[in-house]
Amino acid sequence: MAPMATDFESEGLLEGTRGKAREARLKLLEELAEDGVPLEDLRRAVEEDRLALLPVERFLEGGGRRYTLAEIADEAGVDVDLLVRLRQATGLPRPDPDEPTGTDGDLESARRMRKVLDAGLPAEGMIQNARVMGLAMSQVAASANAMVGNAMLQPGDTELEAARRYLDAARALQPTLGPALVWIANLHLVEQLRQAVLSSAQLAEGTLAGGQEVSASFVDLVDFTRLGQTLDHHQLSSLTTRLDELVREVVSPPVRLVKMIGDAAMLVSSDNDALLGVALELVDAASREGDGFPALRAGLARGEAISRGGDWYGHPINLASRVTDFAYPESVLCSEEVHDAAREGFAWSFAGERRLKGIDGTVRLFRARREEGARAG
Repeated sequence: MAPMATDFESEGLLEGTRGKAREARLKLLEELAEDGVPLEDLRRAVEEDRLALLPVERFLEGGGRRYTLAEIADEAGVDVDLLVRLRQATGLPRPDPDEPTGTDGDLESARRMRKVLDAGLPAEGMIQNARVMGLAMSQVAASANAMVGNAMLQPGDTELEAARRYLDAARALQPTLGPALVWIANLHLVEQLRQAVLSSAQLAEGTLAGGQEVSASFVDLVDFTRLGQTLDHHQLSSLTTRLDELVREVVSPPVRLVKMIGDAAMLVSSDNDALLGVALELVDAASREGDGFPALRAGLARGEAISRGGDWYGHPINLASRVTDFAYPESVLCSEEVHDAAREGFAWSFAGERRLKGIDGTVRLFRARREEGARAG
């Protein structure tokens, strides 16, 4: 005997809908229930206004058996505490170890983790790498969701229409996303290996740890905070998007873009002159954007810094940030170490000694510009 169909109206899941919207919700509820979604999950999705997203969520999670965290750890031969730490490092919530929420994909991931550990790579290093990957993938997911939402959602859509469009988009996007991420990661790995140095001291010590002499720079939009009070979110988004494009158009090895931080870019290079040239070119590029685009300013410092998890830490990073705060619009302001390390092709003017927040003593600052006749790039 077939199970009795749920009366969604009496369950209160059709409240607030009428006409076409009511018919569409009822149809979507029936399809999801037939697909095995429990009534409690349907009720929660309606209450949270995400019923139209439930089919996509189920598609991305995949079907098949569900596992507890302990079952995954046992089958993959990985410590359950390490699985928890890795999941949290990626930025995901701590799972309930007794709830069967894990998927076949989670199990395969744990098995890959076991292979990495067997190859001799350290668990702590995996956790650090998971933090970086989690942040990056969160941004990738947010960008993909925004792209799909803007492309698929149409005025007047019912929940059923939106659900089917989102599901179609996810089915088209999912097979291409993984290979695209692997391709991009490989390109970056190769490019960074080309710029890497493996010294005899590092070979003797058996480690890449330790500081490196680098120049660091922050380049930011002038008066961005004030602009945030006068421009709408779309205009602000356009400005930061264009800044991101400018940075990626100008920056090339041996200069590396470490990260974009809203209205600013952080750059680093062991080649002092290359970084100086990029900073000057970015300031010039912004001025060529014309009316409506804010001026850029840049601050540079040089010294020993440490690279960890794709980011950089140390005195020159902190100093470059503070120096940027003192830079005039359309100027490149540098610490004495950057000035002293620079070769030909730059002109300098002394900008005085300053006390900077969080920096001991006074800092001698210099404004840089291209020497007359010197070429950009």
